[in-house]
Amino acid sequence: MALSPEWLDQLKSRITLSALIQRTVKLTRAGREWKACCPFHSEKTPSFYVNDQKGFYHCFGCQQHGGAIDWMMEQHGLEFMDAVKELAAEAGMDVPAPDPRSAQRAEKRAGLHDVMAAAQEWFVRNLSSDGGAEARGYLERRGLDAHTIRRFGFGWAPDDKQAITKALSQFDERLLIEAGLLIEVENKLPYARFRGRVMLPIQDARERVTAFGGRILQDRDGVAKYLNSPDTPLFDKGRTLYNIHRAAAASRKTRRVVVAEGYMDVIAMAVAGIEDAVAPMGTALTEGQIELLWRMADKPVLCFDGDKAGTRAAMRAAERALPLLRPGHSLQVVQLPGGMDPDDLIKKDGPQAMAKLLDAPKPLLDLVWEHERDAGPLTSPEDKAGLKARLLEHADAIQHPDIRSLYRREWLDRYGNFAFPPRPKRDFKPGSRFKPDAPQRTSPEVVAALRKASGGHVMRDMLTTSVLHGLARHPGEIHRHADALLGLAAADASLAQAVDFLLDRAESLEAPGVSPISSSDNLPPPPDKARFSFLMEGSDPGAAREDLAEAVSLLVERPALEVAIAAATRRFDSDPEGAFAEQQRLRKRKLEIDSRLGQMARKRAASQADEDQDTASVDGQAAEQETD
Repeated sequence: MALSPEWLDQLKSRITLSALIQRTVKLTRAGREWKACCPFHSEKTPSFYVNDQKGFYHCFGCQQHGGAIDWMMEQHGLEFMDAVKELAAEAGMDVPAPDPRSAQRAEKRAGLHDVMAAAQEWFVRNLSSDGGAEARGYLERRGLDAHTIRRFGFGWAPDDKQAITKALSQFDERLLIEAGLLIEVENKLPYARFRGRVMLPIQDARERVTAFGGRILQDRDGVAKYLNSPDTPLFDKGRTLYNIHRAAAASRKTRRVVVAEGYMDVIAMAVAGIEDAVAPMGTALTEGQIELLWRMADKPVLCFDGDKAGTRAAMRAAERALPLLRPGHSLQVVQLPGGMDPDDLIKKDGPQAMAKLLDAPKPLLDLVWEHERDAGPLTSPEDKAGLKARLLEHADAIQHPDIRSLYRREWLDRYGNFAFPPRPKRDFKPGSRFKPDAPQRTSPEVVAALRKASGGHVMRDMLTTSVLHGLARHPGEIHRHADALLGLAAADASLAQAVDFLLDRAESLEAPGVSPISSSDNLPPPPDKARFSFLMEGSDPGAAREDLAEAVSLLVERPALEVAIAAATRRFDSDPEGAFAEQQRLRKRKLEIDSRLGQMARKRAASQADEDQDTASVDGQAAEQETD
């Protein structure tokens, strides 16, 4: 019976591997993994690890490796289908009925694997023959020794349209066409796809040859430098990574995977001792390839050439990855010095130069910010507005709400600091009541206008009231949070007047020469004035601005959570299990917001208590001096 990969993946996703193995092996927590003395060989120190997230076990002592099905076969002596049936019963899944067409496809794939293995042997023999002398010279000039050539399976395809058909005559011609080795043309003999090229086998995770890549010996106009096999029943270039069968084993030790641009980059790094490198199939990194990478490491490192093409490739990968981001999973980027690829850098500065770069990758967030910031001149307001729009477009592409909110906030903070650089700060002395850079007091006319725009003495709630008053006290922060304010106004019409007032009068609120706003100005005070640092006299301006930014973020997130909770509640009839899980997650986040607001209040209360104690101490010392 042939089972589809999709069905097998679903089965594995429903099985908790550590729970399965713990029935016969005592496991101990080791960070995100489980460890034990290996059940496959005798040992005293644990070298057997189980990773539920990636769905495999691995012993670093005897190299035993596998998933849930392998465990049932190895430990319980079951045949493959018996192991599948037992796991399926446990997971509550029905094993698909036999499908004659699936069986035929499986038989055809088996035949294609035989064809590809025979083709690989033929290419390797050609390289060693008299006809492969020019190809051997090319590889030698590239600095590849005999060991590397054998290890990576280099071969040679002669410049003959019918040579491979004759060499593999034991196979039906249709199989050679389906394997991508021959090109079929109407009313003509099929002819060889790869001719006059150095050949490299592309292998799957089980080390079976599924496709080939070929490179011409001398670059010529109109001829592709590299040529890959087309998609076949064995090969899907969007779901394949070159060298994955070697890199997967290495990445389990390094806890890292490096993504290079091409085959030769991977081979150059392997020669330099960097074994955990893979490459896509000459195209931009796809969603399927990103998921493959995340099975190997939580934050794969993309290594691109230091030219414009490399930068474009990095951004294409970033744009593919942003919608897929999830907690703990992202991408990192290393960009090589201008005009260099890994082979160039290693030959020029040695393997240690490459290793040093890989040890300090750039976060995905930094890559997007720097690329968009440097994409063109930013000399006019329109240019700066374009930068902001591009950043927000990238943020909106992120599907995970928490990650989207954090990226948006970080990019807007950087944009605000770039587009509206802060004024020079003066020295701050803790304990002083009036600070040189304290927020300015507005005129009575402005205060009256704010009171009117705010709807009088009563606003919607404590956090909203506090944030609006905080922005009035720190007007330099208003434009930094303009998007958040406009979003609040759109969601709650009662806030529209107050938001419009703050945006329209930001500059006049910053007018110099007056003192901070206080209750004596007839401005309605916040419900609990001591709750936030950004509402208090004597607060450190830097800390106050940070607290204000966080309060704005929480204020924006809170109504979105309410809407999401209501939507999850409405789904209970159609999807009770999923709706309940989503509702619990959202309510947990809501509790986290309330907890964070409480922490901010406690921090402010503690700071105020310390300041009052310092003031009392100073007053006491002064009284003693007067008595003396």
